[in-house]
Amino acid sequence: MIDTIARYTIVLFGLFFIGVGFLMLFKPKKARAILRKAGSTNFINYAEITIRMIPAVALILSATNSKFPEAFKIAGWFMLCTSLVLYFVPRQHHHNFSNKAADILKPRYFQLISPFSFLFGIIIIYAVQQVK
Repeated sequence: MIDTIARYTIVLFGLFFIGVGFLMLFKPKKARAILRKAGSTNFINYAEITIRMIPAVALILSATNSKFPEAFKIAGWFMLCTSLVLYFVPRQHHHNFSNKAADILKPRYFQLISPFSFLFGIIIIYAVQQVK
């Protein structure tokens, strides 16, 4: 039961990356504006970090039944540990970092990296399918 929930969570995570890819490709200014909001308020900061932990745990729980168990474990633990660290980083530092990243990533750059978001989402969905 938990494995099934974890697998569906990972499929949603992959679809999220595909959706982000479309956003970056067709609405790069909107994607940049969203990036600027990271850590902007306590609610956004802690909601973002907490929501990020859900697919991280799902990756860890689904690792043994995935096509790439080690990659799932590493990615899941990396996401989980960095999320826990972000809980203790002052919110303003997180927000300043996202603003600096948005300054560097011009809208055209979002369009150029959007295929990687599509690819990552597709690979995650493909890899979560149970190995027989």
